[in-house]
Amino acid sequence: MESSEEEDDFPSIETITPQSKIDSLYQSHTEKGIRKLCCELLDLKDAVENLCGNMQTKYLAFMRMSDEVVEMEHELVELQKHISGQGILVQDLMTGVCREIEDWNAIDGNNVASQQDDELEDVLWSEADNPQVLFLDNVDILLAEHKVDEALEALMAEEKSSPELKGLTDTSSSEESTYRSAFLKRKSTLVEQLTEIVQHPSAKTVEMKKALASLIKLGKGPFAHQILLELYRSRLRKNIEVFLPSCSLCPKTFPGTLCKLVFSSISTATKESILIFGDDPVYTSRVVQWAEWEIESFVRLVKDNAPSPDTVSALDAASNYIQASLAFCSMLEPQGLKLSKLLLVLLRPYIEEVLELNFRRARRLILDVTQPDESSELSTHLVSPLSAFVASSDIVLVDSGIRFMDIIEDILVQLTPPAVMHFGGSVLMRIAQLFDKYMGVLIKSLPGPSDDDNLTELKEVIPFRAETDAEQLALLGMAFTILDELLPHAVKMVWSLKKEGKESNDDIAASAATSSISGELKDWKRQLQHSFDKLKDHFCRQYVLSFIYSREGKTRLNAQIYFDGDGEDLIRSSEPLPSLPFQVLPWSILF
Repeated sequence: MESSEEEDDFPSIETITPQSKIDSLYQSHTEKGIRKLCCELLDLKDAVENLCGNMQTKYLAFMRMSDEVVEMEHELVELQKHISGQGILVQDLMTGVCREIEDWNAIDGNNVASQQDDELEDVLWSEADNPQVLFLDNVDILLAEHKVDEALEALMAEEKSSPELKGLTDTSSSEESTYRSAFLKRKSTLVEQLTEIVQHPSAKTVEMKKALASLIKLGKGPFAHQILLELYRSRLRKNIEVFLPSCSLCPKTFPGTLCKLVFSSISTATKESILIFGDDPVYTSRVVQWAEWEIESFVRLVKDNAPSPDTVSALDAASNYIQASLAFCSMLEPQGLKLSKLLLVLLRPYIEEVLELNFRRARRLILDVTQPDESSELSTHLVSPLSAFVASSDIVLVDSGIRFMDIIEDILVQLTPPAVMHFGGSVLMRIAQLFDKYMGVLIKSLPGPSDDDNLTELKEVIPFRAETDAEQLALLGMAFTILDELLPHAVKMVWSLKKEGKESNDDIAASAATSSISGELKDWKRQLQHSFDKLKDHFCRQYVLSFIYSREGKTRLNAQIYFDGDGEDLIRSSEPLPSLPFQVLPWSILF
C-alpha cells in the first residue's frame, strides 16, 4: 500500500529508465547501430545549442521592442495632452463666436427677417405670375429642343414688343436689368446653336443658308460672313487633300484640275456671299481679301507640287498653270474679282525660275556636243535646210545645229499663248543668250590667229574643227541659216498663237498687242544679229590675218601670191582671181 501511494505522489519516477534496462536494450546493437545512435545524439546536441542561441537573440530583440514600446507610450501621452489643449482652444473660440453672433442677431434680427420674407414673396410672385419669367422658360424649352426657328421668332417678337429691350446691343453693361441679361444669355445660346448648324459637316446648303440668315437677323452679320468664308476654305482644303495624291499619276491634267478646284470655290463663295449678304461693300471687300489669300495658298501649292524646275515637264506645267488660272480669273471678273494681276505677280518668280533652269539645262546640252542625244529624234524640217552643209563640213557640226534647234523647239512647244503673252520677252531674251553661247562654240571651232600646234595640250577640248575653207564657209552658212530661217520660223509659230489670242479683243487692244509683238521680235532679231556678227567678224579677221601673215610672222601680201599659189582654194582660169574665201567674203559681210 505504501509503495502504491508513493507512486501516486511521484508519477514521474516511472518515466526514468533503469540502467539495467538500457544495458539490456543496447547490448544487442552492433557497431553500426551504435555509430548511428552517436550521430543522432550529436545532432540533438547541435539542435540544443542552436535553440539556445536563437532564444538569446529573440530575448535581446524582445528587450529592444520593450524599450520602444515604453518610448511610444510616453509620446502618446504627450500627444494626448497636446490634443486636449487644442480642443480647449477650439472650444473657447466657438464660445466667443457664438457670443458675437448672438449679439449681432440681437441688433439686426428684425430687419433680416423682414427682408427674407419680402424676397420670398417676390420669388413666389415672379414664378407664378411674371410674364417675363414665363417667356424665358419658354425660350429655354425651345433651345433645349433645338427649335431654333421658333426660338428666333420668340426672341425677335419679344425684343420688338418689350420697351426694356428696344435698342438692345450685343454688349452688356452694369446698368442692364436682370431680365435684359437673361435675354442676352438666351440670345447667345441661340447664336451658338446656329453656328453649330452651319459648321456641321453633313449640313445641307438650304439649312446652312437658313442658319446664316437667322444670324443676320440676330445682328451677327459679320460673324456669319466670317463663318461662311471659313466654311468654304475648309471644304477647299479637304478637296485639295483628296486630290493631291494624284499629282504624280496625272501630270498633264493636274494643273487644270487644281485651278478648277481653287477658282470654282472662290466663285461659289462669292456668289453665296452676294446672295445672302447682298452687295454691301464691307462684305465685298472681305470676299476680295479672302480670295487673295486663297490665291496665295494656290501659288504655294503650285510650287510645292510641281515637277523639278529644270525639267521640260516643269515648264509645261507652269505654262498650263498660267493658261488655266488666267482663264478662271477672267471668269471671276464679272463678279467683281480682279485677281489676274496678283496672280501674275505671285507666279512670276516661279515661272522665271523654271525658265532660267530650263535654259541652263539647254545651255549644258548645247555646249556638251561631244555627247549626242540619241534619245531625241531629229526633226525632218530641220534636217532639210541644214543637210546642204553635210557634204562640205563635219557631220558633228551639222548635228550640233540640228540639236540646237531641237532644244529651242522643245522649249517653245511647251509655252501656251498666255505664257507667251506675259513671259515672251523673257523667253526671247534667253533664246538670244543661248544663241550667243552657241555662236561662241562655233567661234572656238574656227582656227584663230593664236593657234599653235605646240600648245594643243593647253587648249580646251573642241568637238569639231573647221580646218578647210569649205568647212569654215559651211559653218558660217549653217549659222546664218539658223539665224535667218530656222529660229525666226520657230518663234513666229509660237508668237502667232499669241497674236491670234489677242484678236478676240477690241481693235485698240489688238493693235497694241501687234505693236508690242513687233517691238519684241525686232529687239530679239537685233540681238541675234549681234551674236552672228561676232562669228562673222572672227571668221573674216582670222582669214585676213592668215592670208597676210605667215606662221613666222612675216608679211606675204603681194601680187606674186596670185601667180605662184597652187593651193586648193585658188581657182585656175584665164585670169587670176582671189581665193575662194575672199570671193565669198563680200557676201558674208552682206549677211
